[in-house]
Amino acid sequence: MHNTHVSQYIPPTLFYCVTGTWSEAAGQVAGTIVKHVAATDESTVVTIPVTIPSNSVGLQGAYLKSVEIDFEILVAACDALAAVVNKVTRGSDGADAVVAAQTFSYDAGHDSAAERIDVDEHRMTLTLETPIWIDNDEYVLVEITADKAATTTMDFLAAVANFTLRM
Repeated sequence: MHNTHVSQYIPPTLFYCVTGTWSEAAGQVAGTIVKHVAATDESTVVTIPVTIPSNSVGLQGAYLKSVEIDFEILVAACDALAAVVNKVTRGSDGADAVVAAQTFSYDAGHDSAAERIDVDEHRMTLTLETPIWIDNDEYVLVEITADKAATTTMDFLAAVANFTLRM
């Protein structure tokens, strides 16, 4: 099988959040769930594990091309918001993992800082400049760092990984 149009939903319940008062809540649209951060003037980091298949055989498994993140900025704009896509290579027994930032581009609606921080519903796509095959000793984490204003609240609804699947 060689399918070039595979996508994987990543629920907000898998997102790891630091700094701030976070809760899992019902979304603003009935039947949805979100990871919600309360209003406080602070910088916060959301880490999203990209849960896609890996393979020990080269050029098989998932070939990651992009990740979409759905979030809402409510009440007041953020002061800043930026993303990082990290490929993590697992360390062998007794060795640390190795983290390597991947080069990516933001979609046209988020390629300026002003577009990423406004009060709105966002679907931000991070497209890898060089897509990557996911080896069984690797995984990918997306980090979103948001510098929130005192009255800013945010809801993270989901992420979607887009990849080619080869078996």
